[in-house]
Amino acid sequence: MDFITRLVSIYLGGRRRAIARYASESRDMQERVLMRLIRRAMDTEWGREHKFRNMNGYRDFVANVPVSSYDDLQERIERMRQGEKDVLWPGQVKFFAKSSGTTAGRSKFIPVTKEGLRRLHMMGGHDATAVYLGHNKKSRVSRGHSLILSGSFDPTLDTPTSRTGDVSAIMTSSIHPFLRKLMKFGPPMEIASISDFGEKREKLAQYAMHTNVATISGVPSWWLSVLSHMLEISGKETLEEVWPNLELFCHGGVGFTPYRDLYKKIAPSLHYIETYNASEGFFGVQTDPSDPALTLMVDYDVFYEFIPLSQLGKKDAQVIPLWEVKTGVNYAMVISTSCGLWRYLIGDTIRFTQKDPYKFTISGRTRQFINAYGEELIVENAEKGIDIACKTTGAKVREYTAAPVYMDEHGKARHQWLIEFAHEPDSMDDFTMQLDSALRSLNSDYDAKRFEDIVLSHLELVPARKGLFDDWLRKHGKLGGQHKVPRLANNREIMDELLEMN
Repeated sequence: MDFITRLVSIYLGGRRRAIARYASESRDMQERVLMRLIRRAMDTEWGREHKFRNMNGYRDFVANVPVSSYDDLQERIERMRQGEKDVLWPGQVKFFAKSSGTTAGRSKFIPVTKEGLRRLHMMGGHDATAVYLGHNKKSRVSRGHSLILSGSFDPTLDTPTSRTGDVSAIMTSSIHPFLRKLMKFGPPMEIASISDFGEKREKLAQYAMHTNVATISGVPSWWLSVLSHMLEISGKETLEEVWPNLELFCHGGVGFTPYRDLYKKIAPSLHYIETYNASEGFFGVQTDPSDPALTLMVDYDVFYEFIPLSQLGKKDAQVIPLWEVKTGVNYAMVISTSCGLWRYLIGDTIRFTQKDPYKFTISGRTRQFINAYGEELIVENAEKGIDIACKTTGAKVREYTAAPVYMDEHGKARHQWLIEFAHEPDSMDDFTMQLDSALRSLNSDYDAKRFEDIVLSHLELVPARKGLFDDWLRKHGKLGGQHKVPRLANNREIMDELLEMN
């Protein structure tokens, strides 16, 4: 470990020690977070309406604050965008993260407060670095630049008192210029702020090709597009030929499984840390390189609650705090944060793999699944199924989506998969068979519905033309940033549109 990297590691040692205490203090940390949020917001409009001043703990919080969706908060958020103070959080909020959540056509505007930016969003990057340096005593990440592939602001959505854009753009623009120079963050803001992804990809590839890069951060799918273009114009085969000091990829936003083999091909020696970051906050870091599960960050400005997925949507659905969760159960996540989200149903589902410390995997979205016939296929099944089929057939998948095909006149139904391959299998029929078999082994409900083709017939595979999913994202103004293709849908709206474009 070189001198500067060692200094950074020493500076971040306090965070490593704090994360180590998650094993014994998670409940205490969460209860302190909740009371800190309540006290900070007691004199806001929300705090007064929900009697924050009289609250003494979690029971009072549950008794007075309902679980909320974006629709429940939309009117207040819009007033905040117009400059109104002390609504959901003290003071005036300058930044709003635009998020479609991948499941809704209209945009959501998530408040990003000063406290939330510092104690909820930015802390994740610090902790990912702290964890990595703790595991890699010979690291030399400070010898090179750190490139962040961020989204951009959307001036058409700005108001006289607020700015709106991808949360990654908000975070990148908030890094102090001195710190940006000291820590060698890139690319320059004139590239980072470009909204057109095609133009950004070209300029970032040209810039990066001549820059000594040690770490990259961002969404794997968008980085793959940039890196593939950079290798193409440089005439190189691997990233190490362009960046000899390349060491770490800190990634999040989409599941990494479909991209793992593609990255191994172009960067054989690259280290990885997965994170769980969203427009609403930063929630998890992979703290053990040998364990793909993420550690829930329990001392940030976020209080967690969970609803068993089997109860979601029911009037009397059980909502439980972190210390009451069980391993192996799919939960919808509910958060309260210093960005003014109170018992907010974020839309993601997770499953805990252990407690003390709490580790989890992201299993999908509350609206992103296929359950047309009781098969309850979730994104986690799809990711693992694709991975198994790729390993078995030698294929590589770039993007995919799936949807049900409803019963025909013969009473037959099936799932339809639209897949864009980076490397096609020798036999599409073999890939289809392997994927279907993998899904049956991973999901007993799907297997039961597939039994003797009584309810569900063998899945159908439709190969997608190259660039189809990018074209769909571009059409909907979602190319680049943290936007992603919905993996599963319980209706055919997206699938039919994609098939028409294919």
